[in-house]
Amino acid sequence: MPMITPVLMCGGTGTRLWPLSRESFPKQFTRLTGDLSMFQDAALRLSGADFAAPVVITAAEFRFIVSEQLATIGITPQAILLEPCPKNTAPALLVAALYVHARNPGTPILASPTDHLIPDAVAFRETVLAGLPAALNGRIVTFGIRPTRAETGYGWIEPEGPRTAGKPQPVRRFVEKPDAQAAQGMFEGGQHLWNAGLFLATAETLIQAAERHAPTLLPPLRAALASARPDLDFLRLDPVPWAVLPGIAIDHAVMERATNLSVLPYDGAWSDLGDWAAVWRETPKDAAGNTLTGASTAIDCAGSLLHAAPGATSLMAIGLTDMIAVALPDAVLIAPKDRAQDVRHAVAALHAKGIPAARKFPQDHRPWGWFETLATGPGFQVKRITVIPGGRLSLQSHQHRAEHWVVVSGNARITLGQETLSLTANQSTYIPQGTRHRLENPGSEPVILIEVQTGAYLAEDDITRHEDAYARP
Repeated sequence: MPMITPVLMCGGTGTRLWPLSRESFPKQFTRLTGDLSMFQDAALRLSGADFAAPVVITAAEFRFIVSEQLATIGITPQAILLEPCPKNTAPALLVAALYVHARNPGTPILASPTDHLIPDAVAFRETVLAGLPAALNGRIVTFGIRPTRAETGYGWIEPEGPRTAGKPQPVRRFVEKPDAQAAQGMFEGGQHLWNAGLFLATAETLIQAAERHAPTLLPPLRAALASARPDLDFLRLDPVPWAVLPGIAIDHAVMERATNLSVLPYDGAWSDLGDWAAVWRETPKDAAGNTLTGASTAIDCAGSLLHAAPGATSLMAIGLTDMIAVALPDAVLIAPKDRAQDVRHAVAALHAKGIPAARKFPQDHRPWGWFETLATGPGFQVKRITVIPGGRLSLQSHQHRAEHWVVVSGNARITLGQETLSLTANQSTYIPQGTRHRLENPGSEPVILIEVQTGAYLAEDDITRHEDAYARP
């Protein structure tokens, strides 16, 4: 059997798990259920002897997060394709299929979201491999999740005929997110499956399906790929043809119209962790049914989720039943568990007020690591900066501010004008306004330092880059 190429799709706006997930750092990159992010779990789940290196399709602003998280788990992708702007799953999957098709039309592709929880990776891989013969025979195989409840937040799939374990069956129809009565009927009927948005087919089969059912998508996709621009280890799709594409899901564009679509049931545990209620369902609980994370404490609580992120103040709850409480350093969410789907409305309200926490995560990720703002006021700003091993900030200067750096841990190499300094914990330096400077981490452990900025203007755009290893403007 040929090796399967995973297509890892990781866009998204990150609104339903706010404030942990945000537009600048959506949920697939967060660590919700373990030591790895959901994106890393997905990449590892689709690796091994039967899988080729993945093709990743993501947004330009996530490119360094993607490359860092893959490098951390030892996976080198075939390509990281960068969308100029989000256009939903049809353009994302089809441009990846075109990329693979140009190299080998017969390559089987597994299109996978990267924000799903699938605890049993071995069972999932076995199910994928069970669908491979049908995919090599010209079928598009989708993987339907055996439902555990009458869920209204998912789409459903109706197979033709009784479900048969381990065998793909033709799809009769897709069902959009149903109302409660319809969902209960499908659940009790035992025939329908949840739609997980997972598809297995050869690159040739996917392109042929698009030519038949969504032909207007292919010319701009081919043009965007043909004139794509390499940028370090990434491939930037051409924004001009990309801009004319509609935002459309692959289900609506192709799958609901395809006549060669089969569904293969997956019986293992699965969740898209689509809201905080789903996180509560899928995580360990105490004797009273509470999920507690970080510095959170429950007194006389039941059936609630308390999540205190690292760096947040202690979260104490008394007498809560079926509630959600999430605390981050810059935002707190409190809601009844049955209103978890309404969190997106809270994000929209914050957007309308112009509050940065609506979309920006406290940690601002860069190719060299990340920083977070600890305090700010008239004429000053305090940041904590973490530089990963081998990370190297640009050689830069600032017109309006000076900076004081205090190393907390690690081994920092600092360029300061014509000097090069080596600083370790409890050592510091001062960068005068206008002085060229650079921070590097030549060691094997992260460098953490506190930066105090002083000046009349402290915004991020007060930066002139004289050299940059990451080719940023």
